[in-house]
Amino acid sequence: MRAFITGATGFVGANLARLLLERGYEVRALARPESNLNNLKGLGIELVEGDLCDPSLATLMQDCQVAFHVAAHYSLWQSDREQLYHSNVLGTRNILAAAREAGIERTVYTSSVAAIGVPKDGRIADETYQSPVEKLIGDYKKSKYWAEREAHEAVQNGQDVVIVNPSTPIGPWDLKPTPTGDIILRFLRRQMPVYLNTGLNLIHVKDVAEGHLLALDKGKTGDRYILGNENVTLQQMLAMLSKLTGLPAPKSTIPAWIPLGVAWVDEKILARLGKKPSVPLDGVRMSQQMMFYDATKAQQQLGLPQTSIATALKESVDWFVNHHYATLKESKD
Repeated sequence: MRAFITGATGFVGANLARLLLERGYEVRALARPESNLNNLKGLGIELVEGDLCDPSLATLMQDCQVAFHVAAHYSLWQSDREQLYHSNVLGTRNILAAAREAGIERTVYTSSVAAIGVPKDGRIADETYQSPVEKLIGDYKKSKYWAEREAHEAVQNGQDVVIVNPSTPIGPWDLKPTPTGDIILRFLRRQMPVYLNTGLNLIHVKDVAEGHLLALDKGKTGDRYILGNENVTLQQMLAMLSKLTGLPAPKSTIPAWIPLGVAWVDEKILARLGKKPSVPLDGVRMSQQMMFYDATKAQQQLGLPQTSIATALKESVDWFVNHHYATLKESKD
């Protein structure tokens, strides 16, 4: 069985590519010419150069039986609106069309809980919930919503597509890193004197990779599956990191209006004067919500594993330290 994968150079994709190889798949990975290939070094993967909107993608997919469309452009900067639409929406449309033309038997599309949104009444969202697109915060979330619509349209046209919606993965191979990986890094570097009162659903990135294969094998065409595990506040996450590393967790919260003010000045004023902004306004707005999700459907119908979050955090810390992103000069006995 040969699998075609986009986004293999990224966090989730690199873990998925490794799992596919472990399970005996031949893997063909799409990568842009300028992509950082460090996550794929030493792997027996066939690399093909191309872009999500490349008109010749169907040719690159020839002889593959299944496809995983993991790649997406992630940005919370309002100035990246057009690029987000081009990569995430048009790129998904093109990938799915190419998969159909190439005779791919089944495609797993990696959406995100970002496309689902957060209920206003404080409920924990599952696959049946959907925020109106205009209520989704930021162009990244909106682009993932519209990309998921592309997947549903492909299904309506007779294509076999299963949708997975990862929550917040943590673990090894977080090369860039992701925003959550950046929180872990700032904690390790002693750069978090305060924290925001927010919450998120964490899951080990290896469980997310496993969820993709489970969706391929057991998922229902056209269904979405939240790949998540434990809902935690940021304070709880930092406390777990403190217990793992022996480093002190920040004790004070910061009121949201302070980073909101900084972000507004950054994006609305300084960015227009040529200064690179440091705090995304939409990122701060998102952090005012408790981004909690219920992954029961994927657990019951797919058998999604639930590795402990403490293990996931430890493997994330170990990977960052071993790859020289941070050091642990202070450690717990």
